[in-house]
Amino acid sequence: MSYEIEKTEAEWRAELSPQEYHVLREAGTERPFAGEYTDTKTVGVYSCRACGAELFSSETKFDSHCGWPSYYAPLAEDRVEYIEDTTLGMRRVEVRCARCGGHLGHVFEGEGYGTPTDQRYCINSISLTLKPIEG
Repeated sequence: MSYEIEKTEAEWRAELSPQEYHVLREAGTERPFAGEYTDTKTVGVYSCRACGAELFSSETKFDSHCGWPSYYAPLAEDRVEYIEDTTLGMRRVEVRCARCGGHLGHVFEGEGYGTPTDQRYCINSISLTLKPIEG
């Protein structure tokens, strides 16, 4: 897969903390209820921690009580890419940053949340940075 931002694994390791590298480059998962954005109510835009691409808005963030920040849609469909993930003996859809290929989390459908899309983008806090909107 080709991305706008491409770096060697050594370059990613030099730029990211070990925990960030594990999640963003090795498709790891942070512990539930441990991420800095799990319960954040700050108004702003969430960007990819690896490359800075703007991915999600606080306007689509909702309380799913699943242990990770949840959104019902990305800022635009071309900001993320979807990869079928069959690890752990189940079928899931991995969500990656479309600009650098960084692992963000997974998207789930049909769980019954009262959101406009009936989707839950379950995203690792460590994959994101939040830029608050002043106002």
